[in-house]
Amino acid sequence: MNVAECMSSVPGRAVFPSVDALQAELRGLAAAHPDLMRLRHIGASRLGEPLHAATVGDGRADAVVIAGAHPNEPVGALTALTLIKLLCEDPEIQAGLGFRWHVVACADPDGARLNEGWYGSPGDRRAYAEHFYRPDLADQVEWTFPLTTEDYCFDRPLPETRALMRLMDEVRPSLVCSLHNGEYQGAFFYLDRHDATLAQRLASLPGLEGLPLHHGAPELPGAEPIVPAVYLTPPGTQVGKALGAGGSSADYAAAFGALHLVTEVPTWADERVADQSPAGRTYGQILAEGAAARRELIDVIQAGMRAVAGDLSVSSPFRRSTENTLETFRRLGELEETVPDGDRPSTVAEEFGNRQMLHLMRLRLLGTFLRMLDAEIAAGNLTPAIREQRHLLAERFEVWYGQAEAESPGLPIELRKLVAVQLGAALTAALHLTERTT
Repeated sequence: MNVAECMSSVPGRAVFPSVDALQAELRGLAAAHPDLMRLRHIGASRLGEPLHAATVGDGRADAVVIAGAHPNEPVGALTALTLIKLLCEDPEIQAGLGFRWHVVACADPDGARLNEGWYGSPGDRRAYAEHFYRPDLADQVEWTFPLTTEDYCFDRPLPETRALMRLMDEVRPSLVCSLHNGEYQGAFFYLDRHDATLAQRLASLPGLEGLPLHHGAPELPGAEPIVPAVYLTPPGTQVGKALGAGGSSADYAAAFGALHLVTEVPTWADERVADQSPAGRTYGQILAEGAAARRELIDVIQAGMRAVAGDLSVSSPFRRSTENTLETFRRLGELEETVPDGDRPSTVAEEFGNRQMLHLMRLRLLGTFLRMLDAEIAAGNLTPAIREQRHLLAERFEVWYGQAEAESPGLPIELRKLVAVQLGAALTAALHLTERTT
């Protein structure tokens, strides 16, 4: 099987599907291929939305693909549909991979519905920020797997997480692929083992579609690179404990000895994400600048929250996300400030990545805060404090949005390219495992 050919044949897409449209496409594929694909119920979301896994193939080993574990990251849904269709329409590829595939195309439908306001406008940064929703770590499907250490215990898996746990318990996978996407960064990967051969193969895939590799700081502080842009997955005992959350799907997959792969692709393109030339400042200076801006952000949101705290009456997901994400940002800042090599020269990629993280945090958090206030106003709660903060923070949003656009007016990346890289990564990992067992 030629992975590059499979990637190049990925069809174009103009928008991300809504939850209902996604489910309709899955039902259509199941109806079109009743002998090859089975769509089965594996659980329900917190709000009672049915969760499904599409099972395709009859290989000797099992692979689980998880899309949409973070509801603001819908590229994986398109990749899931593309993978299912590829396996159904090309029996030789399915047979050559040697896997039975279990694909969860939307692991958090409740959260996805709260992002649908921008799904129809991929690449529109304003629409993304204004209609953005992402729960805090302790309410995320990906970060609520059980985790126990000598001095820390997390045992509050969400219903969606439990559904994924049951699926893995049932099929005991040899491969688990978790599909993610971000904003301004290059493409990068996490592997749960130090496999240099597979890491090199993965790192070669984004270039086939013209996507840069990520050469800034790793998303998770302290992640060890295997090769550039491919990192060793930090264990939940390190990340979950530090951030007050649970383990990840990688931690749960480890019980089965499965290879776990995370594929991260960007939304916007900017050549600076891969620029390793000197930035003219030390890494410590870059981090200090980011920490100061982050403290300003936290102060702004906390002041706004204090101003309206006595008037809030709606228990919205936006309120929970705003309140809890503030604490997560504070903890992430503490982890980043302990980086030991602050005196070394910084690269342009690191400087750019640090600034983009600031813009990301500002627009995400403030956009969610404004949605929280809008929920109060929609419920008829128009107190002076709520109206005043809605006006003041909307003005602040315009300032921060303008700064983000001025620093990084990059073009949105064609959706098919993002899908192609995620698809290629899953196929490459499966082929790698097949080669090692034959």
